[in-house]
Amino acid sequence: MIEQVDFNIIRYANCWEDAAILSEALDIPKGGRILSIASAGDNSFSLLLKEPELLVAVDVSEVQLFLTELKKACIRQLSHAETLRFLGFTDGDDRKALFDSISPDLSPRALAHWQAHFEQIEHGIIHQGKFERYFRLFVHKILPWIHSQKTVAALFQEKSAEQQHAFYHSTWNTWRWRLLFKVFFSRWVMGKFGRDPQFLKQVSLNVSRYIFGSAERELSGTHAFRNFILRYNLTANFGDLLPHYLQPENYGRIKAQIDKLVVHQGFAEDAIATYGTFDAMNLSNIFEYLDAETFRRVAESLSKGLNKKGKLAYWNLMVQRRVSDILPAEIRELKALSETLKSKDQGFFYSNFVVEQKS
Repeated sequence: MIEQVDFNIIRYANCWEDAAILSEALDIPKGGRILSIASAGDNSFSLLLKEPELLVAVDVSEVQLFLTELKKACIRQLSHAETLRFLGFTDGDDRKALFDSISPDLSPRALAHWQAHFEQIEHGIIHQGKFERYFRLFVHKILPWIHSQKTVAALFQEKSAEQQHAFYHSTWNTWRWRLLFKVFFSRWVMGKFGRDPQFLKQVSLNVSRYIFGSAERELSGTHAFRNFILRYNLTANFGDLLPHYLQPENYGRIKAQIDKLVVHQGFAEDAIATYGTFDAMNLSNIFEYLDAETFRRVAESLSKGLNKKGKLAYWNLMVQRRVSDILPAEIRELKALSETLKSKDQGFFYSNFVVEQKS
């Protein structure tokens, strides 16, 4: 399946997972070794707060690793304000000068890539992934047919739980919202414009119904106005809600650890073969894409690459997978911790957050 996916594009310009709960889940001592699915790099940077000996950001997509390298160079060389401008969180007309200043930190292949695709940086690299363009299409072309900008702004105003619930059901949840949301977030539309259709191959449930239910719970809940993921989904920008790795209190600490992060192209199992065993693994939601037999084979390889008492953390979206279900003698789920962290998860569309530990 993975061979059929086009990895020559940026699929994700941001990580659409909650790095704050990931950081709590992988609570390991300083000087540990961490394996992390790179994607857009964000979660891997956050895990540098653990002050590891080594953090390997691994991905099958070379382009995603070029993006991770670009962000790493920003963090290493630029101030917090400059990084926000360069990446596209805030406006700026000095992205070329900033790129020139960080380019010596890039590998030759990454540098050649970004020189050939500099227009993506000029337009704000955090908006250039296929997934981000999908949400921006919804915000700019679909949402105006449903709600005014005034109503969208009202959704993100701070309210009590009762007020948010009432606002959603009395103002937001119109027939147009229900209809157009379910069309736009259907399996076909999402596969064509958002995620690759191959990533939905293992999904058997009704995609639009599932996503609508997840969105409804978040939109009518207490924390909607503080959710950085929801903010981007409905405004095509983060506003003042920065991802975990770019929050001011974290940025300097991550900068101090940035050289601990290395990138590796390939599967997670390949990184284990190259770098040895690890104390913690951020596996994103990679199991979502695997058939049952491949999942078993990958789980066995990852377990062999995990040190004693080492921890795994990953998300389930629409396909349920647990390493502890197939390797119960080696891996156990930390159920109470998983449930506690899931209750705080800003990645509202995920069905489960799983934390497991090796015996």
